[in-house]
Amino acid sequence: MDRTELNSNEPHSAVNSAINYISQKINDPVLLESLASCAIESNRLAEVCLGTINRIKNKQPVSDRYLLGLAWFLKSIEKG
Repeated sequence: MDRTELNSNEPHSAVNSAINYISQKINDPVLLESLASCAIESNRLAEVCLGTINRIKNKQPVSDRYLLGLAWFLKSIEKG
């Protein structure tokens, strides 16, 4: 096996730091209201991010792809 590729069931190595980062941010009411407002207007990024946050809060499974995407989005809005 190529050591640069993930196994089919192997999560990305950065997912634990993404989860830690996300957990510090997802209870911000301004963030949640902003995402909800944008999602209502069919903003796809907001829809996916809000859905991911809701799955996390409801303790439902979330893939590393969604977690890393959410962490990247949260980091990007933090930087302005």
